[in-house]
Amino acid sequence: MCMIVTEAVPPRLRGRLAVWLLEVRAGVYVGDVSQRVREMLWQQVDAMAEDGNAIMAWATNTESGFDFITYGKNRRQPVDFDGLRLVTFLPDDSQN
Repeated sequence: MCMIVTEAVPPRLRGRLAVWLLEVRAGVYVGDVSQRVREMLWQQVDAMAEDGNAIMAWATNTESGFDFITYGKNRRQPVDFDGLRLVTFLPDDSQN
């Protein structure tokens, strides 16, 4: 299982993702693809997302049962805590 969630990305990237994955909601793509296809899709995100942001999560053999990678600016940042992937929040810039 693989899931990609995008925000503010160009339509051409959304179309490219929709070729390989099912868009179940605007910007949310799911599917069951091989590691090779998953890596190719992430290369497409990295090359085409521009100022948008994205996250990809997939099932794997870890303590949590999944892993994830992020692209772009987002308040949520992945951190490694003794081998467990967690998410931390950056301060909200709008409250200054």
